[in-house]
Amino acid sequence: MNKITHSLAATLLLGSGFAAHAQDGDLIAKGQALAIASDCMACHTNTQQQGKPFAGGYGIASPMGTIYATNITPSVKYGIGGYSEAAFAEVLRSGIRQDGTYLYPAMPYTAYTRLSDDEIHALYTYFMHGVAPVDEPAKRQTDLPFPFNIRLSMAVWNMLYLDNRRFTPDETKGEAWNEGAALVQGPAHCGTCHTPRNVLMAEDNSRFLMGASLGAWYAPNITADRQEGIGDWSEQELVDYLKTGRAEGRAQAAGPMAEAVEHSFQYLTDRQLRAIATYLKTVPSQGEGRQGNGLGQAHYNVEHHLRGMDSPNANHTLNSGEALYSGYCASCHQPDGSGSLNQAYPSLFNNSTTAASNPSNLIAAILQGVDRRVDGKHVLMPSFGAGSYVGELTDKQVADIANFVLQKYGNSALSVSEADVSEVRAGGPKPLLARAQPMILPGVAVAAVVIILLVLFWLRRRKTR
Repeated sequence: MNKITHSLAATLLLGSGFAAHAQDGDLIAKGQALAIASDCMACHTNTQQQGKPFAGGYGIASPMGTIYATNITPSVKYGIGGYSEAAFAEVLRSGIRQDGTYLYPAMPYTAYTRLSDDEIHALYTYFMHGVAPVDEPAKRQTDLPFPFNIRLSMAVWNMLYLDNRRFTPDETKGEAWNEGAALVQGPAHCGTCHTPRNVLMAEDNSRFLMGASLGAWYAPNITADRQEGIGDWSEQELVDYLKTGRAEGRAQAAGPMAEAVEHSFQYLTDRQLRAIATYLKTVPSQGEGRQGNGLGQAHYNVEHHLRGMDSPNANHTLNSGEALYSGYCASCHQPDGSGSLNQAYPSLFNNSTTAASNPSNLIAAILQGVDRRVDGKHVLMPSFGAGSYVGELTDKQVADIANFVLQKYGNSALSVSEADVSEVRAGGPKPLLARAQPMILPGVAVAAVVIILLVLFWLRRRKTR
């Protein structure tokens, strides 16, 4: 590892003598590196509330409801301190806790099942001997609505969709390709976000990494398709993006991807990142919409057009996308959309977000902002959604800004409606299963009544005969 610590890992007691034997040092370090590659910290630490490392309580938004991460410190009472290594492996590979409780696949055990026995052993050693126990329960507990709260149903889901196999190298490929494939398919669990899901929320691996809705955000196509994926990115651009969250003239990481860069990818070695890039550039795609970045140009300068008009900032008269862009966006992204000189504030043309065929990330960036810390630097774009310190924009205002940006700098064939903004503000498009949930309980009740009536009718006819 070129960097083994990060914002929260520094509080872990690796190397301080806590419950660790000297001969386990290398194994603990290997386990910590795997935990970072697996992004365990991002989900199991509630950084928003200054939570203790791996103590749980972080809310993971899902279409079925919020799933709260558990305490995975070596606390015997509240964490995993009482787990054997076999029980630890069962959690990672099958999503079944030691007490028999089934986990939801928000915990990406469908990817962690690719981990080898040696990797499981290293992770177990790290969590048992390199992490401080937190003897308190996670602050929040998962409580999904019926029928999603019936965890036993996950046993059937696992039978249908869990491919419980370890990663096997492809002998026809090179070492770098296999290392990248092992990371992408296993600990880095890229498919968890970037692969579309079917009606029962299982990954559709026939469309592996071809892009998927992720709450308010959209995890884009990251296959080798040159038009819709990352096929025309260079390996170095991919490495730069994973390490810093930014590939100049390409993309900036925000939302869940910013968290992945902040807590995981920036700490991987250059060799690991290059291996991931090598593998991704070979993943085939069928293509589903534009994900390129070669759209737009800088010729349109909003200030030139507005100059000489009555001040658009006076008396709340920011009543067009052009005027709203001038008032809220141009100071950072520049009046012509070219961004700052160092591209800390990126250009809005030659940008994968404004060139995409799905507007979710553009809308989400306006509503939620961008916030990531990489290599000691804080990248911040303020949010303009609920609770914004710069003032909340309405759905119409967000749509007007998005449409102005798309028309002048990005994918002009795309338009954003107030309904689109409202949907993203509410957490993103809901899959069929989530939309059907309010009708499931009444449906079960009606079915039960029908069955009872049929039984009574049958009994009555039998008695009559």
